[in-house]
Amino acid sequence: MKLNHPDAHFFVPDHESVPKALQRCNYLGIGAHPDDLEFMSLHGILAALDRGDQWFGGVTCTDGIGSARQGAYADVSASQMREIRRNEQDEAAGMGQYSFMAQLGYSSEQAKTRKLAGEMIDDIEALLIASRPEILYTHNLTDKHPTHIGVVMSVIEAVRRLPSAQRPAKMIGCEGWRNLDWLSDDEKLVLDVSGREAWVEKLNAVFASQIEGGKRYDLAVEGRRRANATFFNAHTVDLLEKATYAMDLTPLLKDDALDPLAYALGSVDRFRQDVESKLGHFYL
Repeated sequence: MKLNHPDAHFFVPDHESVPKALQRCNYLGIGAHPDDLEFMSLHGILAALDRGDQWFGGVTCTDGIGSARQGAYADVSASQMREIRRNEQDEAAGMGQYSFMAQLGYSSEQAKTRKLAGEMIDDIEALLIASRPEILYTHNLTDKHPTHIGVVMSVIEAVRRLPSAQRPAKMIGCEGWRNLDWLSDDEKLVLDVSGREAWVEKLNAVFASQIEGGKRYDLAVEGRRRANATFFNAHTVDLLEKATYAMDLTPLLKDDALDPLAYALGSVDRFRQDVESKLGHFYL
């Protein structure tokens, strides 16, 4: 598979041929940084784990060299961090039995704006054409990380280049640098990520450069998953052990005229209306 960036890296954990590794993909996650896939699209990873007839494929768009670091990683150079994070992502792909892992190698600056993201979008389009996933996981439209927003907008553009018949059946915008508990319950996708607790803990721990480097993503993401399961409904017992919330982006791949900004702000406006209604009810 030819990718545009000179630092692009393609890995097939079970050594299947690249064309077959792409073609067998049922679930595809497209994230900004190494570790985003594992922290945001665990639902798809678990759906394919230990299943010979189901496969999860991963795409990481940037090299992640701008991450915070301290301790053992405080003096790691940019080039060293690029290599470390690449290797961590490959290790996670092997542990997760991914069909393939494509690391595109772009910088965060290249991913953040349309004027610099052209080749990255071309790569995403090529991977979508080759893999034809049924379900696509990426970042959500209200994430506060600019690189995450750049990636989800690039994914939407790449998907919209495809004929309707070649597009995924579903596109899911996952939690990352902002929770999605504020979404109206009838708009939330509630994804069950219960079970495999010890395995998930080991998967999270693969990203030592981030965790030991000063960010306890492993604890934070597990806390979020447990909180989501408990706080989803105030009037029932917990139905799930752990859950991730997601924004349904499928309408954006069904209707090319639907503006992503208007779609995101529609959810924000409905949240505002919900707050207004509940506060206003007190005075009735």
